[in-house]
Amino acid sequence: MSTFEPPPTVTVAEYLLHRLAALRVNHLFGVPGDYNLAILDTVLASAEVEWVGTANELGAAYAADGYARTRGFGALLTTFGVGELSAVNGIAGSYAERVPLVHITVSPPQAAERTGAVLHHTAADGDYDRFARAHAPVVCASAVLRPPTAAREIDRVLTTALRDSRPGYLRLPSDVAAAPVGAPVGALGRPAEVNEESRAAFRAAAEARIARSRSVAVLTDFLADRFRAQDALAALINAADLPWAALASGKTVLPEDTPGFAGVYCGALAVPEARAAVEGADLLIRVGVILADTTTGGFTHGFDPGAGIDVAPYSATVDGKTFDGLPMAATLDVLTDLFAHRPGGVRRSSRPAPSAVPRTPADPAGPLTQAHLWRALASWTRPDTTVVAEQGTSFFGMCTERLPGGAKFIAQPLWGSIGYTLPALLGAQLADPTRRGLLLIGDGSAQMTIQELGTLARQRLTPVIVLVNNDGYTVERAIHGPRAAYHDIAAWDWQAVPAALGVPDALALRAATPAELATALEAAERTTDRMVFIEVRTGLDDTPELLHRLADNVRARNGGEA
Repeated sequence: MSTFEPPPTVTVAEYLLHRLAALRVNHLFGVPGDYNLAILDTVLASAEVEWVGTANELGAAYAADGYARTRGFGALLTTFGVGELSAVNGIAGSYAERVPLVHITVSPPQAAERTGAVLHHTAADGDYDRFARAHAPVVCASAVLRPPTAAREIDRVLTTALRDSRPGYLRLPSDVAAAPVGAPVGALGRPAEVNEESRAAFRAAAEARIARSRSVAVLTDFLADRFRAQDALAALINAADLPWAALASGKTVLPEDTPGFAGVYCGALAVPEARAAVEGADLLIRVGVILADTTTGGFTHGFDPGAGIDVAPYSATVDGKTFDGLPMAATLDVLTDLFAHRPGGVRRSSRPAPSAVPRTPADPAGPLTQAHLWRALASWTRPDTTVVAEQGTSFFGMCTERLPGGAKFIAQPLWGSIGYTLPALLGAQLADPTRRGLLLIGDGSAQMTIQELGTLARQRLTPVIVLVNNDGYTVERAIHGPRAAYHDIAAWDWQAVPAALGVPDALALRAATPAELATALEAAERTTDRMVFIEVRTGLDDTPELLHRLADNVRARNGGEA
């Protein structure tokens, strides 16, 4: 007699939640809508995944992105049409910045699709796939789930999102969610395979290139983080005692107290030691680098992108010759071994000692300047802090300040969608509640997504939020039309905002001088049991030096006038 027992069954919705939990996704962000309510009951009953309702779907997408950057994968769930389209800008940002997550949208039942029923949230033409098509350019894999293939398609989309480090999309008709499928079996995905022939060829080419190099340096960027190559990167730098720098988008990919760190490299706008290390190297090894205008000082980088060694997620290039089938960590392991066995050791790229230009102490009672603000915040930051810096003066002011080892820096300089960081802080804090969150955001950006302040409070999170109140869109003022009306925003009573949005116990403070900022930061240090909201005032035209110089570059490239 056979002892075979069929595998247990679960519903499609339960299967999906189990797979998410296996990826360490224990929070699902989104907004309820009538098509997804029954599925949300399944989420609420889950012991593995907690529902986090956000103020809107765009906030859910940003939160899932911040969660994924911290934990490795994220997820959001919306309703059909109106909900998913509200989120698509956030999904596009995750696609551009290579953040792995899945967007689940719940649509009307299959019978409505078959008959082309004119239901709410449709375009009244029977086309139920138009919104999936709208997602196609900004996801790496998508599926409309049907009972016979639902489990297989869920696994395919999630595995592809993991492999490509980009968003996936699942449309789940409401009736399919309750259909039975076999319980999940095995782990999702597997390590990328190494092409041994390609590895041998790369090793030979890299060895020859290293042998004729007078000096060597490393430049890294955010793809080293997305493709989980930090340990291999650190091993290369430490084993070979190499100088290294990071683009601003790769800030804190490695701790900034790692020996050899020359600073953040931003082309001709970089500090001298970072620029000398990168541009003075006869051999520059680029690890996960994407050259964008906002991170290269407006494409003023002083090296040939076609020369040297470039380490990409699944390939490597030596002086223009590409070797495919090489995962990033495997490529770095080859380089580490080559340097370890290099006769005579490594000749480092020369660089000057760190700048010793004295900084003029700020007048404690004088106006608070951008320059002083970012220095003070960097000094206040602790190793267990996650700094989330909005794309504006916050990013450009903080990205060049050195942070203590262990501190994490989250920003979105490539996609640059203002308002991203406040919901991203929500996701990052839920992904790792052991770290203290420090949000740096401007008044214009905050008005985009401030509603999620209430969600932070509802989740009992206690970050420090520094809101830079400088009366409008300062980045755009620096680039063009400093007094143009389109840079102006409504003046809010920021001290009243936390309580109005459901944070009645926030410690709300103001700072308009260096002395007041010091007092506020001292209070924030002591106050860890509730949200701290510090409104700082800086001048209308005051910008970080990096932003000032970059604005000049952008204005020149655009052919515009100040």
